[in-house]
Amino acid sequence: MKKGYVFIAFSALFFSTMEIAIKLVASEFNPLQLNFLRFLIGSIMLAPLAIRHLKGSGFSINRSNLLYFLFSGFMCVVVSMTFFQLAIVYARASIVAILFSCNAVFVIPFAHFFLKEKLTKLSLISLVVSLAGMMFIVNPENLTNVTGIALSLIAAITFALYGIVGRKGSLKFGYDGITQSSFSFLTGSLELLVLILITKIGPVAVWLKSVGLGTFSNVPILQGISWGTLPILIYLGVFVTGLGFSFYFLAMEETSASTASMVFFIKPALAPVFALFILGEAITPNVLWGIALILAGSTVEFLSDNHEAKLEARQKVAERTALHSGVHVTR
Repeated sequence: MKKGYVFIAFSALFFSTMEIAIKLVASEFNPLQLNFLRFLIGSIMLAPLAIRHLKGSGFSINRSNLLYFLFSGFMCVVVSMTFFQLAIVYARASIVAILFSCNAVFVIPFAHFFLKEKLTKLSLISLVVSLAGMMFIVNPENLTNVTGIALSLIAAITFALYGIVGRKGSLKFGYDGITQSSFSFLTGSLELLVLILITKIGPVAVWLKSVGLGTFSNVPILQGISWGTLPILIYLGVFVTGLGFSFYFLAMEETSASTASMVFFIKPALAPVFALFILGEAITPNVLWGIALILAGSTVEFLSDNHEAKLEARQKVAERTALHSGVHVTR
């Protein structure tokens, strides 16, 4: 359990710098191109570790796990992260970071319905307090950018679904977080590459421009890579994408999907601070109040998880005692 919270801390740290790093190079890359490059780098970086984890496990590619990785990669790289990249183009980095973190709000009910994880009163309190904090930070005055907000929320919902898909895959196939991330990123990158190549087909490129989707027309692959952009590109691929997502899934394995979602309660508190020092985006009083509420919500979730862990431990002790005495203990 303690190891799980260390994973949550590292994941939150890397994820909190994601929007800022992307914003720094957003003008140099097409959103789809940057998405493809950072997830490809992330998958390559994680591949040796994933292969080492699979040694002796009898792993082989079959129709079932191939379809799983194709679907999880599509949900994460092609759908969620594409909407995320576009959101950063239309909105401030700190606002996108906060709204994207709302995926944690969706993870808890999704985990309850799809993974049968228990939904406790403390978890619900945590959600309410954290949502209040997010609303303080966003501020109704900032809700004029409908496009950026809509894209951020779509990215948040689809990422929450990706997290549930990843957890179900790890339960079904026995993959750890690193293996899950590496193969999903690789398949998602290849799927995105196919779409990028399609945008280069003449009639397709012309049609995309004619319907107002010029951003998706004739998307470059390597254009924009230079000595100036390479360090941030490597940081995005290796640390934010590779390590950030791996720590997130490892945290999910050590704790639960609901507890791992604390990453996205901590992120809105950290991201505005990083945005202040790196991008010069001001921290207003409402942001400070929001940060305080989000940290309070995270603390409540922490207490909830500890309470459930203690109850589970007591239940196991009772079951072992009953087994020796021949008494049946009901859950």
